[in-house]
Amino acid sequence: MSAPGAGSPHGPADGLAGVWRLVSFHTLAPDGALRPGPLGDSPTGLLFYSGTGHVAVHMSPAGGPHEYLGYAGTWRREGDRVLHTLNLAPRPEWLGSVQVRLLELDGDRLTLTGTALSTAERRVLVWERIGHGAP
Repeated sequence: MSAPGAGSPHGPADGLAGVWRLVSFHTLAPDGALRPGPLGDSPTGLLFYSGTGHVAVHMSPAGGPHEYLGYAGTWRREGDRVLHTLNLAPRPEWLGSVQVRLLELDGDRLTLTGTALSTAERRVLVWERIGHGAP
């Protein structure tokens, strides 16, 4: 049995392993404008990338989980993209899906852009590193 994310090394060299705090979550309008995402103006969240190829994300509106978004699975990086394969999700149709995110990494600031899980809308999430992962 191969390790999660086999075929792509994971660890500090990837620049992603660690714990990330959600800074902003926006929907990208067709005209390129940013508008609030589904969790409102000030969402809160954590993103975990392990050095062994596991990923977990948890997000909710600030002030309480009136709505909660989250999933877990494995990840691998391919150049300027990160791919999340979902093994645990709140909706059965998400299980096994591969979510592709364009990534921009600038020191401890990570921007992920991709299509929403349940709509065709484009989302832009900005994360700030708050801890480094163990390899």
